[in-house]
Amino acid sequence: MPSVDHMEISPDAEIDHEGPVTPYRQLAEILRARIARGDWAPGRRMASENDLVQQYGLARTTVRRAIAVLAEEGVVTVVPQRGTFVAEPEGESE
Repeated sequence: MPSVDHMEISPDAEIDHEGPVTPYRQLAEILRARIARGDWAPGRRMASENDLVQQYGLARTTVRRAIAVLAEEGVVTVVPQRGTFVAEPEGESE
């Protein structure tokens, strides 16, 4: 699979439905920026799918796809019945 360059996006950005980048990719980058900013600490649960659906005005499938991108990249871990958690940075295990 080809590597994907991450676009620079503000953690406070809104989804641009008319832009060239798909909404799920925009959301993945916004969430990545929010994690980098410290909105959710490593090992802690981030906003629920429902919260993200409401906050960004997206379909649940779009939110799930954005989370799946981050999970595939190791940025978050999805725990069934518990939520999505920010991954611990590599090399920082206690």
